[in-house]
Amino acid sequence: MNVESIGTWAGEVYKALANSSTRTLGLKAVKKATKLRKDELMAAYGWLAREGKIVLTNNDDELVATLTD
Repeated sequence: MNVESIGTWAGEVYKALANSSTRTLGLKAVKKATKLRKDELMAAYGWLAREGKIVLTNNDDELVATLTD
């Protein structure tokens, strides 16, 4: 895992959220859309959250990501 890989994964997550009609997806839906492993997805979430691109919340015991811009 390196910075370049994490940036690539973050781009995949961003695209999946942007293509969602609500710009919000649960962890399982993002995993399915991106085909990323959980550790890769968590790194991508951290990248996007640090940049202020997503907000993460818990909804019914599932981690939910929402685009902010």
